[in-house]
Amino acid sequence: MAQFGFENDIHSILKLDMPITNAPMARWQRKASSSNTSGLSSLSPGKSANGSLSSSKTPIKTPGKNKKTPSKMGGDRFIPTRNNKQMDVANFLLTKENELADANTSVSSESQKAWSMTLNGYNIDDAKILHLGGKPLNAPEGYQNNLKVLYSQVTTPASLKKTRYISSTPDKILDAPGLRNDFYLNLLDWSSRNVLAVALDNSVYLWDATQGDIILLVKMEHEEDYVCSLSWTKEGNYLAVGTSDCKVQLWDVENQKRLRSMASHTARVGSLSWNDHILSSGSRSGHIHHHDVRVANHHISTLTGHSQEVCGLKWSPDGRYLASGGNDNLVCLWPRVQEGSSNSDGQLIHSWSAHQGAVKALAWCPWQPNILASGGGTSDRHIRIWNVNSNSCVSSLDTQSQISSLVFSPNYKELVSAHGYAHHNVVIWKYPSLSKVAELNGHDGRVLNLILSPDNSTVATVAGDETIRLWKCFEMDPAKKKAKERIVKSGSSVIHQSIR
Repeated sequence: MAQFGFENDIHSILKLDMPITNAPMARWQRKASSSNTSGLSSLSPGKSANGSLSSSKTPIKTPGKNKKTPSKMGGDRFIPTRNNKQMDVANFLLTKENELADANTSVSSESQKAWSMTLNGYNIDDAKILHLGGKPLNAPEGYQNNLKVLYSQVTTPASLKKTRYISSTPDKILDAPGLRNDFYLNLLDWSSRNVLAVALDNSVYLWDATQGDIILLVKMEHEEDYVCSLSWTKEGNYLAVGTSDCKVQLWDVENQKRLRSMASHTARVGSLSWNDHILSSGSRSGHIHHHDVRVANHHISTLTGHSQEVCGLKWSPDGRYLASGGNDNLVCLWPRVQEGSSNSDGQLIHSWSAHQGAVKALAWCPWQPNILASGGGTSDRHIRIWNVNSNSCVSSLDTQSQISSLVFSPNYKELVSAHGYAHHNVVIWKYPSLSKVAELNGHDGRVLNLILSPDNSTVATVAGDETIRLWKCFEMDPAKKKAKERIVKSGSSVIHQSIR
């Protein structure tokens, strides 16, 4: 029987649904007992319900509230740098505000300021509580501040706002059938009245760049003859024509009439240049003749400095010097024609022999009258800048190509060169550095001549591919153009007043 009692005890212990007598009180039992005790205490005499409610409220004072935060002198983690002296002074000023002023102490403000300057090095009244020091760190490489435009007040100059665009394609292309592909001839010229003259074999055509009209001005009498050179007068109303039959013709363009034919050369006339009423002509014989077109005996002087054909001829803008270039690789400088001279040989000022090829390309600088640019042929390929006052070569550049023509562009102070073999292109150079600005490609043959428009904005080129191309490369900025027009108008008004 004892063993059966032992087994019953084991089963009673292992049963989970039986209450545990020695276990702690459950939570719901504790809540029920506490609510019963609180209800009994509220009904006891001498105790009010309000007192029990007030005792269950959160204490009014937070523990540790009366403990003052210790004042800790020193730096602040939010301020990178502080001056210790300034912090001490700031602490003094803050504590001084809470203290009562002592009536017994009467010290003048001047003496306090003097003491402060002596002890601290600065006036204590001007002390700064926070003092930031140190240089700011540099921005990382490549960083761009997108908000900079919001506070930037520096205005960009008008010259920097617009960048100059040079088109690589011509503005216009004109056909020139029958053009003679001869390096030594000068077959193109542009008048001050915006009329372009071109020689096509034995004819001369005029193209009005404003209206677009084309006029046949000259037709040689004999089929075997051909036109060798053209040159407009300064006013643009007369055209000089040099021919292969050793003559120089003078044409009135408005009436389309030949005024005179001047014969003095013994070979074809390949170059012409005007200086007021004096027309200079260079021929294959190497001679240069001066013609006074006002008189019947037009031939007034002969220049004999070249041994071969004169293919380049240019008067300076001020009319003081005549530059000539020849197939003998020489560049010659001649003086102006003296009034009253007749059939007298001009005296050569200087002759340069630095070129190793024929010199056809000549150009005077408009803004520096003493500067002359010359270009050599296939054997030379050099642009040389001469100072006629010192008779010296200022600079030179190897272009790696035959130079057939040169012209200065006053709008941007640049030099333009036309090239034959082997590049057949036009190059714009910055003056005086002679650094390349742009290349104009398009001609299929060598470029024979180059001329600038009267407004200096467009350059015309004629090549062996029988085309004339107009390149609009030098258009002025509108602001500069208006300023230039004002200057021209003011100058013209002064001239009219003086004439009256």
